Amino acid sequence: MNLSIRTKFTLGMIFLFIIILVLSVSSAFYMNKLSGKTSAILKENYLSVVYAREISEGMMNINQEITTCFLTHKDPDSLKILRELTLINKALQSAKNNLTEPGEDKLVAAIDTDVNEYRNIVMRSLKLPDSESDILFLQNISGDLYKRLVHLMQMNGTAIEAKTDDAKIAAKNALTQMTILATLCFLIGFSFTFSFASYFNERFFQLYNGIKEIVSNNYDQRLFFSGKDEFYEISMLFNEMAEKLKKNKQKMAVTLIEESGKEHNINDIQELKNFLLRVKTLEEQAIELISRLEQK
Repeated sequence: MNLSIRTKFTLGMIFLFIIILVLSVSSAFYMNKLSGKTSAILKENYLSVVYAREISEGMMNINQEITTCFLTHKDPDSLKILRELTLINKALQSAKNNLTEPGEDKLVAAIDTDVNEYRNIVMRSLKLPDSESDILFLQNISGDLYKRLVHLMQMNGTAIEAKTDDAKIAAKNALTQMTILATLCFLIGFSFTFSFASYFNERFFQLYNGIKEIVSNNYDQRLFFSGKDEFYEISMLFNEMAEKLKKNKQKMAVTLIEESGKEHNINDIQELKNFLLRVKTLEEQAIELISRLEQK
């Protein structure tokens, strides 16, 4: 198929754009894939660890407040305890909505039961004076609940490690695949660019040398471009121009020779006329000299 230079150039630019687009889409795909894996770690497992830690911190603050007030024979700060219970309930509700690992639902359900029991004991302690047995019971319930919270954190911590290793493997595979794809696209793009540039450079160089030869009066110079594009048409026009210049040069040479011959003939005739004129003058002088001698 015969294509013009403009069409070839446009197709070349489109081809390079496609290579860039392939690299961009591939990079976006792998980055999105890795982002999904890391986001899953952050959303699913890390937040479960945060919720468990918030429940533990709330329990610790409540236990510290109740125990300190029991030892100092003071009334607990009910506002502080209610605020901590609200934070515990909020964290527990978030943990229930973030179940991702096998068995996590049963563990969170057990934690919910313990938290409700723990809340009832705390609310009772706000209404009635605490006894030593109540404090010990509260500590026992807190200990069991804390163990379950630690188990929840360990479960999600193990999942974080496993998913992190999986993300590392995925990142390594993505890097390898992107390296291969980038190398392949680079080689294709470099080969195409080199061939494309060589195609134009070779023809421009031949055209440049052809013009130099014509300027140097070498009208035998000819261009031969393959294909049916504009370069081929330029070569045909160039060869036609060179042929016409050669013929004009030959025609001018013949004309100069003829004009030079005519000039020589005119000069010879003029010299012949001058010679005859001198001969005639000498003849007249000789006749005059003879007549004088006869008179004497």
